[in-house]
Amino acid sequence: MSAATKAEENAGAIVYEVLGRRALDVDTTIIDYIINVLKDESFDFGDKGEGAYQAVGDLLVDSGCVDDEPEARLVCGKLSEKIGSHGQTGKKEIVRSLTTPVRMYDGLCQEEPPPKKAEIEDGPPMSERDRAKLERRRRKDERQRELAYESHLEEMKASLAGMPVAHVHHGNGDEGSTVKDIHMTNFNISVGGRELIKDGSITLSHGRHYGLIGRNGTGKTTLLRHMALHAIDGIPKNCQILHVEQEVVGDNTIALQCVLNSDVERTQLLEEEARLVAQQRDVDKDVATGTGDLKLNGATEDKDTSERLQQIYKRLEYIDAYSAESRAASILAGLSFTPDMQQKPTKAFSGGWRMRIALARALFIEPDLLLLDEPTNHLDLHAVLWLESYLLKWPKTFIVVSHAREFLNTVVTDILHLHGQKLISYKGDYDTFERTRDEQLRNQQKAFESNERTKAHMQAFIDKFRYNAKRASLVQSRIKALDRIGHMDAVVNDPDYKFEFPTPEDRPSAPIISFSDASFGYPGGPLLFKNLNFGIDLDSRLSMVGPNGIGKSTLLKLISGELQPSSGTVFRSAKVRMAVFSQHHVDGLDLSSNPLLYMMRCFPDLDAVEALIQGLILFQGGVLMVSHDEHLISGSVDQLWVVSQGRATPFNGTFQDYKRTLKSA
Repeated sequence: MSAATKAEENAGAIVYEVLGRRALDVDTTIIDYIINVLKDESFDFGDKGEGAYQAVGDLLVDSGCVDDEPEARLVCGKLSEKIGSHGQTGKKEIVRSLTTPVRMYDGLCQEEPPPKKAEIEDGPPMSERDRAKLERRRRKDERQRELAYESHLEEMKASLAGMPVAHVHHGNGDEGSTVKDIHMTNFNISVGGRELIKDGSITLSHGRHYGLIGRNGTGKTTLLRHMALHAIDGIPKNCQILHVEQEVVGDNTIALQCVLNSDVERTQLLEEEARLVAQQRDVDKDVATGTGDLKLNGATEDKDTSERLQQIYKRLEYIDAYSAESRAASILAGLSFTPDMQQKPTKAFSGGWRMRIALARALFIEPDLLLLDEPTNHLDLHAVLWLESYLLKWPKTFIVVSHAREFLNTVVTDILHLHGQKLISYKGDYDTFERTRDEQLRNQQKAFESNERTKAHMQAFIDKFRYNAKRASLVQSRIKALDRIGHMDAVVNDPDYKFEFPTPEDRPSAPIISFSDASFGYPGGPLLFKNLNFGIDLDSRLSMVGPNGIGKSTLLKLISGELQPSSGTVFRSAKVRMAVFSQHHVDGLDLSSNPLLYMMRCFPDLDAVEALIQGLILFQGGVLMVSHDEHLISGSVDQLWVVSQGRATPFNGTFQDYKRTLKSA
């Protein structure tokens, strides 16, 4: 048994021992998370368990492991004594994970927890038999989670295996536009016995651009997959649907050719043309040196070859084959591929760049119905702006899932809202949808309250005069009227997301971080930044912008202390405490959870972005972010830094102004 495994089992046993039987009433995912946090050799338990309380104290209270804050501190003190090397503390890290203060689980789509059983306080220590029982239960739950996740993976593989191969469809010019509106009525979608959409009905009008929104876990991606598989009645069989979900395969095919290969007919015609031209050249050579009979046979073959070549040239011209390469190159360039990058094999690119190639292929194919799932996730701002312009001119129908509010406002004409197993269509962009839905909810609430008041008034009359013979006819009339009123559902709102950032205990004087002629370059490479001079304080609200690969993440690492300057100095106040969160952050992963659940919990939707903005507004420390989400930036920071040519330069203007400079460049 490895030391790590032994340490995990010891930590687990101690956590169950300290919490006692109350641990049985708590979701094993929460218990496993606490164990994983505390078992880390580098974890700082602090004096009397203060570090443990800062890390898991709130979670202990919220999950019901303890009753209140004092008991949480007491429990953390015991855990520190038993796990934390007899109270010794480790070296405090410069950069801390935000997994503790940020309560990302508030408001997430998940099943209601079971009601808490009566807690047994100050009970006797757990017996070995009880510990063995807890361990068996933990292992059983873990196996069930693994089986559920493996089942999900198999389901995913099966759906992807059945996905039709998309390619450019040119037609013959005599069939006209075969696909217009798509009418899907009375369909149901469920996964693993869980109903996601019930009695769904929707019409997709030709040429309209739809934004599909809804809380995480409601079934947006599953709906797109069902549509791509033609698994919903009402989708015409000849409707070509392309769901951009997976990155292209990394192989020796260059990026540009990978896009061009999606035009199968063009590729086949060009290959046949090359073969026939070579064959014609060989025949001409043989005829020039052969006998009379050979000349006759050669002439006949040459005539057949020439006729076929004429047919090929005519078809190539009809399908606009000779401009295909420039169109593909233009799309790749819009997605930030330089000419050199377009000539590189796909295996040379990361997963994010291969997703861009997949998006470029989809745009090049131009299917009847394009399905995009978070297309801006892997794009820099330059590429997002290009994609917005491209989609505005899209002649056919598309559906896009996105948490970027301004992106939706720019590219969509309609909103599809998936909520409560229902799919409802709204005209207009996201802002229009939000106003319309708020008005509907207010009206629904007013109608519900009026209905309840009317019913209560009638019921009071009935109860008061039920046994009064003189009022019998009036009572009967009220009873019938009450039956006719019927039931009206109350407004049920989604739970709110909530982000809480701790208030800085100390407020060091400005600047808390300052750069003085700081330069940086990786060993053996050129300087990425030269002579940086700036300061950051607790009132700073900054967002760094610039194309991908320009060095924004490197600059963040210089600021946080993860990297040191090659020359010059970076001063950090001894009192400053920094917390870093990245979309690629792995230090805060819940290792007891499977990847599916982690992704569902951590990827925000539109409501979570709003909650994050509110949390940042209330935060009393400094904020430095890297993002291309216009709504997030405009709502939470007051200054932009443009990272370019080895500099970080303040931008004099708003994010809208910065976008205009990029569009005009």
